[in-house]
Amino acid sequence: MEFDFTVPGLGKPQSSRPKRVAEAIKNELSVLLLREVADPRLAAISFSQVVVSPNLKQAKIYFVLPVGGDAKKVLRALRKARGFFRSHLAKTLNLRYTPDLAFYFDDINEEVDRIDTLLREIAAEHDGNDDRD
Repeated sequence: MEFDFTVPGLGKPQSSRPKRVAEAIKNELSVLLLREVADPRLAAISFSQVVVSPNLKQAKIYFVLPVGGDAKKVLRALRKARGFFRSHLAKTLNLRYTPDLAFYFDDINEEVDRIDTLLREIAAEHDGNDDRD
C-alpha cells in the first residue's frame, strides 16, 4: 500500500508565530510613526501589511499613501530611517534576532480609485443607453 503525502493536512503545520510577530511589528511601527518620527515625508503614511519570513529574520513592510502622494520620496525616507525603526523594534520586541526591514509601496488606494472611476463610467454609459430605449 502506497501513501499519498501530498494530501493537505499531512506534514508539519504552518506556524502562527510569523503572523503574530508581523502584527507586533506593524503595531510598534505605527505607534512609533505617531509619537517619535519627525520627518514630514512620513506624516501621511500608514502601514497596511507586514509579512515576516518563517525564520523571522526578514520583514516586508507595505505602506499606503493618500492618493497623489509621492511614493519615491516616502520610500527614501523609510529606507533612511530603517536603522532607527530596527533599533526600536530590538528594544521593544522580545526576539532573538531583530528582522531586517524592507519597505514596499502598496498601491491599493490607487487601484481602488481606478476601479471606482471605471465603475462610474460604466454606470454612466448604462444610464445613457437606458434613456434611448
